[in-house]
Amino acid sequence: KNTKEITMKMFGKSTKLLLAAALIAGLGTDALAKKVYKWKLATTWGPTLHPFIDAPTKMAKMVEEMSDGRLIIRVDASNKHKAPLGVLDMVKGGQYEMGHSASYYWKGKDINTFPFSTMPFGMTTPEQYSWFYYGGGMELMEKVYKRHKVLSFPGGSSGNQMGGWFRKEINSVDDLKGLKMRIPGFAGEIMAKLGLTVTNIAPGELYTSLERGTIDALEWVGPGMDINMGFNKIAPYYYTGWHEPGLDLQFLINERAYKKLPKDLQEILVVAMKASAFDMYLQNYHMSAEAWASIEKDYPNIKIKTFPKPVMDAMKKANAELREEMTAKNPLLKEILDSQEAYQKKV
Repeated sequence: KNTKEITMKMFGKSTKLLLAAALIAGLGTDALAKKVYKWKLATTWGPTLHPFIDAPTKMAKMVEEMSDGRLIIRVDASNKHKAPLGVLDMVKGGQYEMGHSASYYWKGKDINTFPFSTMPFGMTTPEQYSWFYYGGGMELMEKVYKRHKVLSFPGGSSGNQMGGWFRKEINSVDDLKGLKMRIPGFAGEIMAKLGLTVTNIAPGELYTSLERGTIDALEWVGPGMDINMGFNKIAPYYYTGWHEPGLDLQFLINERAYKKLPKDLQEILVVAMKASAFDMYLQNYHMSAEAWASIEKDYPNIKIKTFPKPVMDAMKKANAELREEMTAKNPLLKEILDSQEAYQKKV
């Protein structure tokens, strides 16, 4: 090889090394220096189901702004992906990097997931969030969801939920027997033990199921969300709550996708989830306050009721028996419920 060829090759290598050094030093163009991560998030909720849909939407906006456009998250409502109760599987499988749903929807896949939503006669929202972040709840949730190769974070609370909409007044346990009711989580297990046929139905199908008689009763959230759904037109008896004193939704993240993010984007994502979750709690509280203020005047057919003491006693008895049965078979579930119970006694 002649000197000219050798010199040109050396010049080419030197140029590449200099360019690489310049990029590392931050001297490259913005287009080369700023890597953009584009994610998708699947929700269980429809595009107009406020404030549930607002939590992931606001989170995604915060992330994009705080990251200066380096992490962009597209939020797909349930009408987009058509699988409202398949969010965990889609995040686990990598079709979506994130999800927004409720942990107790997965009890059929993993019984250890339901306590992270809420438990009957359990903690209120402030108590449960304190348990998550300062009482060991996050560590237990990580232990459960690690099996599914996803991360789970608190995703916004509805606060204390109402006990449900019924076509007729409930005066005894016998009045419950034989009813078909939409009620998820551990409360569903309790109602089944009391003689109801229990099912879980996606939010977008609730009104139609009630109208067509597929179900006789249902619980959803509280007046701020329920009245907009029109349940009172069919089932005017509206019972106060017992089963979900602090329902928490969840953000799900594909573990592999999360680990690929730079540390600063991981932190931005965690902060945005926490902020949007708290904001959803406030928004839902406000919506219910507004609804309670107008319910008597605008919806005179709604009859607010409380379950009679014998019914409540039967629910509490079933709750205690089911907890004992389930924890005897599952040490991890016992660990979670014992942790929650111990924390609740503190507060």
